[in-house]
Amino acid sequence: MVETDLINRLISGDERAFKIVVDRNAAMIFRVIMNFGVSREDAEDLSQEVFLDAFRNIRKFRNDAEISTWLYRIAINKSINFVKKNKNSKHAKSRLDDIKAFDNNWPVESSEEHFVTNEQKTLLYNSIEKLSENQRIAFTLNKLDELSYKEISEIMNISVSAVESLIHRAKSTLQNILLDSFK
Repeated sequence: MVETDLINRLISGDERAFKIVVDRNAAMIFRVIMNFGVSREDAEDLSQEVFLDAFRNIRKFRNDAEISTWLYRIAINKSINFVKKNKNSKHAKSRLDDIKAFDNNWPVESSEEHFVTNEQKTLLYNSIEKLSENQRIAFTLNKLDELSYKEISEIMNISVSAVESLIHRAKSTLQNILLDSFK
């Protein structure tokens, strides 16, 4: 279905169109939220909130981006707000077990992933959590969700050069963290 037709059907209140949007984007939204280190339960709740907010506010959607980009932005904003609101609670603690459990369900993208041990994944996820918020968002959108710099710039509402800079600094920071962990 063409994106503009889908949006028009959403605006008119078509529930089947809403189901199509959810089916196309649910896994991606869940993965984005999990990248913020929230529990699996909280990620499921936040994912539902993302789609409900999108459905309620579909008339505010500007057709200058794809609906998936808009959903990413909603998911990121909800995740940031959730983490800030709950930073001193049980929700803010690292949820690596949840992330690893979800990560193990991802399809294997390359043969290299077969050689990555759980300890290495844990070390990597711990290192990613140490990045600044914007670096972590840009890095995970690029490396885990495989989005282009342009798509990330639209989601984060920043320039492509700012995305390039964030990802470059994230890689440099991760390299230093990982090198320090092996000393």
